[in-house]
Amino acid sequence: MALEFQGKVALVTGAGSGIGRAVAIQLADQGARVVVQDLLIESAHAVAAEVQESGGESLAVVGDVSDPSHLREIVGRALSELGGLHLAFNNAGIAGPRGPLADYDDTDNFDAYRRLMAVTLDSVYFGLRYEIPAIIASGGGAVVNTSSIAGALAEVNLAPYTAAKHGVAGFTKVAAATYAKDGVRVNSVHPGYVDTPLLSALPPEARDAVERAHPMGRLATPVEVANLVTFLFSSKASFITGSQHFVDGGYSCV
Repeated sequence: MALEFQGKVALVTGAGSGIGRAVAIQLADQGARVVVQDLLIESAHAVAAEVQESGGESLAVVGDVSDPSHLREIVGRALSELGGLHLAFNNAGIAGPRGPLADYDDTDNFDAYRRLMAVTLDSVYFGLRYEIPAIIASGGGAVVNTSSIAGALAEVNLAPYTAAKHGVAGFTKVAAATYAKDGVRVNSVHPGYVDTPLLSALPPEARDAVERAHPMGRLATPVEVANLVTFLFSSKASFITGSQHFVDGGYSCV
């Protein structure tokens, strides 16, 4: 395999499982030194160990992406401990409250709403805030933000999540337009439903319904999403910025 990312430093948030883990491993396999960020210490260190066991170089960093100081810290550690920052995958997110918008409880659901926005949307804002100057200082590179099909469509009973993911797409476009001449490409990926821990709590009948909603009749695997993310980071995507890329088994076309 060609070492597309040899000499590059990559930061992946939410890298302890699912899509983040798959992207961290693919980037490392292609030569990148990877900062593996996650909220869970065991998960972050397990993925970092996987990278190292395969001959790659990684740095596990544990913390909450809703805290701007944590995002500033991990960018700083990429610079000081791995020598730069060229690629950033802002991937961490949570699902948040479900149900008809007007039926949300004023107290419990508002707290869940604020938590969702902090983790899923605010973290992308602050991530871009700290990542982009570091990438420019390192000679340029690329950012990929995880949005969702809910970042382009209306997902019934998921109003806060839908709003957050639309916001991710908006931050992506503005950052791309602002920093294109500085050598920073910024794109968003919009997965359909992916077979990750976020869906593990679904009862069988609900999972079946979600699978049927995709014309391909199944969920995506984390690796299938990672393949797109890795492409967007690569030199093959050198003229792609500010755009939304779907990997959804046809969900968005019906």
